[in-house]
Amino acid sequence: MSDEEHHFESKADAGASKTYPQQAGTIRKNGYIVIKGRPCKVVEVSTSKTGKHGHAKCHFVGIDIFNGKKLEDIVPSSHNCDVPHVNRTEFQLIDISEDGFVSLLTENGGTKDDLRLPTDDTLLTQIKDGFDAGKDLVVTVMSAMGEEQICALKDIGPK
Repeated sequence: MSDEEHHFESKADAGASKTYPQQAGTIRKNGYIVIKGRPCKVVEVSTSKTGKHGHAKCHFVGIDIFNGKKLEDIVPSSHNCDVPHVNRTEFQLIDISEDGFVSLLTENGGTKDDLRLPTDDTLLTQIKDGFDAGKDLVVTVMSAMGEEQICALKDIGPK
């Protein structure tokens, strides 16, 4: 073929796709699905029977995992749907800045400073109150399709 060597730029995510295809008929409740370009957790699935000429259809109701909005979609059960890669990572909370960003300690000892405080009021007050009380807090960060958000909190005792 050719004698020249190919050099590839290495990316942090190795160029992995944000979603993967899965047949609509195999997606179950509590799974994940992309509806209208948003990653959603499936809360309801119903399948209609095939018509005279056609496919069985799956009706999905999902809740957006980042903003909590309810979205619906109807897909033929034999077609593929996009399913987001959803990752959960735990970080130790170091600091909360004045402008609403948090400073987190990563596993390799670095800091992650690009995350905002969550919009969920109860979680927000739990984080602020625990931090002000001087507790050691571990936050769980959920990431999917290039978005990240704090979704849970753990208290691992006093500092």
